[in-house]
Amino acid sequence: MSAVPFDQLDGEIWFNGEFVAWKDAKIHVLTHGLHYASAVFEGERAYGGEVFKLRAHTDRLIESGRILGFKVPYTADEIDAATNELLSRQGLSDAYVRPIAWRGSEMMGVSAQNNRINVAIASWQWPSYFDPEQKMKGIRLDLAQYRRPDPMTAPSKSKAAGLYMICTISKHAAEAKGYADALMLDWRGRVAEATGANVFFVKDGVIHTPTADCFLDGITRRTVIDLAKRRGIEVVERAIMPEELSGFSECFLTGTAAEVTPVSEIADWRFTPGAISKRLVDDYADEVMPKRAAAE
Repeated sequence: MSAVPFDQLDGEIWFNGEFVAWKDAKIHVLTHGLHYASAVFEGERAYGGEVFKLRAHTDRLIESGRILGFKVPYTADEIDAATNELLSRQGLSDAYVRPIAWRGSEMMGVSAQNNRINVAIASWQWPSYFDPEQKMKGIRLDLAQYRRPDPMTAPSKSKAAGLYMICTISKHAAEAKGYADALMLDWRGRVAEATGANVFFVKDGVIHTPTADCFLDGITRRTVIDLAKRRGIEVVERAIMPEELSGFSECFLTGTAAEVTPVSEIADWRFTPGAISKRLVDDYADEVMPKRAAAE
């Protein structure tokens, strides 16, 4: 990623229906979304100038806002069109895209029902989330201190900014100990996800993944499940306890940023990136870059 601070990059950002200079895309310090996390966002990736599953991401952004009690003031068609035009104006082919919607600064307090709902979309070049040279060796994960909350206590079906607070804490703590990321359990002590990606395990040729009942059923997660099934690989979605991890041979993460990334270590548990992980790394690359698949 660029060493230049993100508020100093060049280009434009789509901001409430207009393209503005990157440096001018600003909000006030008393913005409700900053103080009370009344914001939802998406992480998207463009390959060859096209955002993979753009409409699915846009629909989830709008639904996330609804779950948080506000209406995104643009249609899915308008957001998609703005995204595509932004990529063109930025001159980006392979890039990360970040749409976000948040409550503004008209009222300051827990209750802010009359605040404007703002929407912005930014895009920039983004290489692999994890070091590409290390990817097939498998990354190392710590075990996070904090757990994914009971869905009765937090809007877990929304990609809400506030839900990522414990993810940042957990990832920073893991990196401080030399790990790439951290595995989070849920409030019941079951395996949940990494700080920004879903997790999968392999045993005797069968893929096992936690049931997404208190964390996002990721768009990449669903894509990889479909890819595995196309290969005739059985996928079991179920509750997984930490003590089971010693019985799995492979482990990998999935997410828009992580794509498909093998894991070699989670705390005291060890895994060896194998044939299934490699196959899904390649299949996912072909899925998001169909021109590459056709060329091969």
